[in-house]
Formats: sequence, C-alpha cells, structure tokens
Amino acid sequence: MKTNPVKGTKDFLPAETRLRDYVRGVILETYRLSGFERVSTPILEDMENLNKSEGGDNLNLIFKVMKRGEKLEEAFAARDPDALCDMGLRYDLTLPLARFYAANKEALPRVFKVIQTDRVYRAERPQKGRMREFIQCDIDILGDESRQAEIELIDVTTRALNRLGFRGFTVNINDRRILRGMLEGMGFATDTLESVSVSFDKLDKIGASGVCAELTEKGCPAEAVARLGGLLEKGDLSLAAVRQYYADEEVISAVEDIVSSANALSGGEYTAVFDASLTRGQGYYTGCVFEVRQPGYPGAIAGGGRYDRMIGKFTGTDTPAVGFSIGFERICQILAEQGFAVPGEKRLALLYKDDAPFTDVLKKAQELRRDYAVTLLKQRKLSKQLGQLEQQGYAFAAFYDTGDIKPLGSEKQDG
Repeated sequence: MKTNPVKGTKDFLPAETRLRDYVRGVILETYRLSGFERVSTPILEDMENLNKSEGGDNLNLIFKVMKRGEKLEEAFAARDPDALCDMGLRYDLTLPLARFYAANKEALPRVFKVIQTDRVYRAERPQKGRMREFIQCDIDILGDESRQAEIELIDVTTRALNRLGFRGFTVNINDRRILRGMLEGMGFATDTLESVSVSFDKLDKIGASGVCAELTEKGCPAEAVARLGGLLEKGDLSLAAVRQYYADEEVISAVEDIVSSANALSGGEYTAVFDASLTRGQGYYTGCVFEVRQPGYPGAIAGGGRYDRMIGKFTGTDTPAVGFSIGFERICQILAEQGFAVPGEKRLALLYKDDAPFTDVLKKAQELRRDYAVTLLKQRKLSKQLGQLEQQGYAFAAFYDTGDIKPLGSEKQDG
C-alpha cells in the first residue's frame, strides 16, 4: 500500500488547511456580502457537454470516465475509442454552471448572481503551480448584458483580494471582439482566430518570438505574423495602438468605461489597464476578458470574462453571462510563502491529568472556548508539550487542575 497521494494531488496538514479555510472563508464572505448566492454541482459531467464546451487546451486535459458493464463491453467490441467514455471530471466550473442554469432557470432570478467554490480536475503534467486536483472560487452574473456586470465582478473580486492582503496588483482588461478584429485586420483568416488566440495567450510564457514561431508553425500568413510580431516588439498594446486594426468605437468605448470604472473603485489599491495581449485560453469567451497579476509572481491570480453563448448550447437561446475566478491555490501558495498567519485565532489547549473526570474537563473547555479549544492529556515533559503546542499555532495553554492559563508564542511576548 502506498502512503503518498496520487501524483498531481496533495494532502494538507492542519496548518495548511487552516490557511485554506481562512482564505476560502474571506472570499465567500466577500461574495455573499455583495449579494451573490452559492450553488453546487457534481464533479462529473456528460462527455458530450465537455467536448462541446470550447474549453481551449483544457479539452485535452479532461479526465475521462469509462462506461460500465455491458456498455463498456459493447464499446470495446465496436473498436471505437470515442465510445469508451460517457462521462468526465469537470475541468472548470463554467460549463457546469451553464448546464445548471439551463436546467433550473425557471426557479432562478432573472439576473442571477452566483458563487461556486469547488474542486476541479485536469490531467496536467504535475509541476509547481499545476495540480491535477485544485479548488476554484468563482462568481458569475447571468442574465445581465450590460457592462455593469463586468464592473461589479471586478469590484467584488478585487475587494476579496484586498481583504486577503493583496495590494498593488494590476487588472488587465481586453475584449475578444477587439482581439478578433485586430487579428483579422492584421491578415489572419477568420476561421483560424481561435487557434491564433490560443497561441497569443501564451505571450507571457513563451514571449513574442515564441508566439510568432508557433503561429508560423500553424501555417498562418507570414505577413500577418510579421504585423503581430512588430506590434509585440514595440511593447505598445494600448487601445490607441490597436485602433489601426480595429475601429468599432462602441466596443472600444465599453472597454474604456470598464477600465476607468475599475480605477475609480480601486481606492489606489490596484490599477486597471487595457491589454491587447490578454486573450484567456478558453474558446467560450465572447466579449470582455480580464486577469489579475500580482508583481513578483508569475501567472495570473484571478481571471475571467464574458461567455454569452455557452448557456444557449443547452437552451437554444443565448443568455448573457460573465464570470471571474480567483486562483485559490495560487493565492494560498503566495500567502504561505509570505509566512501569512491566520489573524484573530486564539487557539487554546486545555491540559488535564488522567485522573480528572472527563465530563467536567469538557464542560471547562466549553467555558474557556474562544475561537478554538482542544482538550489534551497533560504530558510528563510539560515544557516539551508546550513547545509543540506553540509550534502548532496554539496561543494559550490552560490547566484544568489549577485553573491557570499560560500564554504561548507571540501572546507570551505581547503579554
């Protein structure tokens, strides 16, 4: 029997779990205080739904679940690999939400502000920052086609990040319509834009030369690749720079309003900017997209966008939808690296001798309870036990037999 978790998954020790619970709690509280309501969906989705979800490269990372019993035997007999699986593990929370809304829309508000915090699964090659099982924290607004939905999502998400101690980050904002129009204006064929966007999305990972090399390998026109490469080399990805290739003032005005509104709401805690290089890899995005970048840390700590056509895949009628997801795992990783301590915890251990009546010990623990209290048998080597309690994050040790309370760690220094 193996003691290690499956590759790409992780066990979490009590201290790690306390941090994760705290982060999740702050995010949830921020979302709920803004009027968002939480729902939950299964980890399994129909394979047909997953395959048609336009999830970009994530579609290559789906954990597929084979059919069972006679159906599996029939699939093997037919020698059809595509018929072997009928379900898969969700790779994000957007497709499940679209299906959920389509199934329950009659019982939901016309404009539905919704929370999802749950596990998702991707068949990644495990490495730092890439796990096969991880948690996402999403908020979405369904049924609102106005730019106010994007502005509210940015406001709520950034307030959650502020409450977790993040400052000085950048909210990068783009619009898929601007991106597609710009690429078409450069000479890329319309039917290749999704593929070009997937490559463009890798700019921060492989650089301008890498993006151009990948597009050349895909057979894109040399002139179009050269125009894009020239723009990237200048490093000017502002709206003014892309206007020569895209001139829909209504879309540009909407993006400018979202950027200026986000900055007006930031209180100086973050900066919102237009970024023509921002694409987001998922193919289901139809309009505005956004990402949050924290200085000193690679990759995004939050991201999302508008996906107005996904619900229509289920209902036959498109429904406005936009969502923002906080990178829960990355947030927890950054806070742990910074030595973040969960604030406000006054964890107490009530130590008792083995001859003490245990029911009375539990009653005493209840009297002493602050945020957290545990009952523990008093050890002979008391100093060693107190040292271990301090290492485990306990603030106080109480003694049942004497009634004394001893501060530990920082509480002792403060005292």
